[in-house]
Amino acid sequence: MLCCTARRPRRIAAALLGVLTLLTAPVPPAGAADAPAYIDRIADLPLMTGLREVPDAGVTFDKPSGRIVEAFAHGEVARAAVRSFYRETLPQLGWTRTAPDTFAREGERLTLDYLGGDGDLTVRFTLQPR
Repeated sequence: MLCCTARRPRRIAAALLGVLTLLTAPVPPAGAADAPAYIDRIADLPLMTGLREVPDAGVTFDKPSGRIVEAFAHGEVARAAVRSFYRETLPQLGWTRTAPDTFAREGERLTLDYLGGDGDLTVRFTLQPR
């Protein structure tokens, strides 16, 4: 019986160490895994789930009349899903739809163009002064 009671303090110490380890482990910010991605060149333009920005494919120009930005994203998505996502999301960010795939906000115009077909779609985002 002595051998079993001698192990009890070790088990308690091991359990306490495990609890302390869990309590001091870094915790990711709430919703970090669900945080939306944004287009690098257009910082406040969300990237739809299923699209990945194509690095080094776009251009950025700053002019006295405003910026001109072209960015590309590609994914195995359908054109209708992309169109629906941006029609729903962009007005929440202050954009007004002015044509089927064109939005305006604060002196800028954003146009979405679709290259390729459903399941292998590239979206071109063009931002320019109005």
